[in-house]
Amino acid sequence: MIFKSLYELTKEERERIINRNKANFDNIFDSVVKILRDVREKGDEALRYYTKLFDKVEIEDFKVSREEIEEAYNKVDYKVVEALERAKENIYYFHKEQLKNIKELRVERNGVLGQIVRAIEKVGCYVPGGRAFYPSTVLMTTIPAKVAGCKEIYITSPPTPEGKGNAATLIAGDLVKVNGIYKVGGVQAIGALAYGTESIPKVDIIVGPGNIYVTLAKKLVYGEVNIDFLAGPSEVLIIGDEFSNPNYIALDLLAQAEHDPNTSCVALLTSREKAEEVKRELEKILKDIDERKEIIKEALKNLAILYGELEDLIKFSNEYAPEHLELFVREPEKILEKIESAGSIFLGEYSPVPIGDYASGTNHVLPTSGFSRCSSGLNVETFLKKITYQKFDKEALRNIKDVVITLAEAEGLKMHAEAVRRRLRE
Repeated sequence: MIFKSLYELTKEERERIINRNKANFDNIFDSVVKILRDVREKGDEALRYYTKLFDKVEIEDFKVSREEIEEAYNKVDYKVVEALERAKENIYYFHKEQLKNIKELRVERNGVLGQIVRAIEKVGCYVPGGRAFYPSTVLMTTIPAKVAGCKEIYITSPPTPEGKGNAATLIAGDLVKVNGIYKVGGVQAIGALAYGTESIPKVDIIVGPGNIYVTLAKKLVYGEVNIDFLAGPSEVLIIGDEFSNPNYIALDLLAQAEHDPNTSCVALLTSREKAEEVKRELEKILKDIDERKEIIKEALKNLAILYGELEDLIKFSNEYAPEHLELFVREPEKILEKIESAGSIFLGEYSPVPIGDYASGTNHVLPTSGFSRCSSGLNVETFLKKITYQKFDKEALRNIKDVVITLAEAEGLKMHAEAVRRRLRE
């Protein structure tokens, strides 16, 4: 853990915090390439081999049947199903509102110029498994695709030790009415979605988080299909002032830390006194934690608690570009205007990250490792294509011909110039 003034950070410490969790694929590159090649060449045979190797189960039919989905409803507490239903409604509402702001265009400038918007046809959603299963990620990845109007949506997720789909994951997929759910995970699932196999269709875009193997696989199949972005371990940055509650800050740091041993947590406070209060609260709460305690303790090794002037804390946050940014200050809306980079922002102490993780309606699939400097989180626009068009008559073409011919000839593309010149001779 780093605990010190923002102004006392060494160059090495600052770089270590800012450049957290940069993925190093060197040690796994060859094995991921081999798995992808095998899936491309051998299809379902490779899926069965790698599922047995990694998940320790033999699966003949990867597609989840209707009977297995019905069975899942009997395994899950009805309160969980109700919670998924309510979360689904909120996520649908927010993403439908997003869609209203994505416009088709038609303008007249010389000729007629325009833009039409079309949905990507086939979507593959990767839902992680392993340490835990994430039915909330089913909702987050599939609902914006549904709202966008994608025709086919498929889910892949690792099987349970019994060779079944996780019950809550199956129910979430059923509530959204996806076209298929497949019991396969890891690199082999990404390969199946990218190339297609006998049982799993090839898609046009793959979205969703995963471990370093899944992340590298998505990177390698980009170009064969589109992807959302490369997501790493989860992270949170909290800015607090003299009015913030240190207990809430400590709770939210610990809530994020329980995700993964590689989670990154940063707290930026406006005074040393407040920073010390947060540190004491962390130590006090940690004593009473039983579940996932080792994961939390490992993640807290990456914790940075820094203090300084508010304006400098904001600048540091923008440089850090967190996945989740919590503004626990007296007037968070005023700070919002100064935020340049973040995956999702939580304003005020009654807006903790878990509401966005599950039920507020915004999306929890977000860029990490500083990628929010240049990327947005998953949203309706992820699943849309914007296609431009133009319509010129002869007079409009005459008005623009000199620009086109001059630039075409400057680039040495004579037939480009002739394609315009000869039309106007006729």
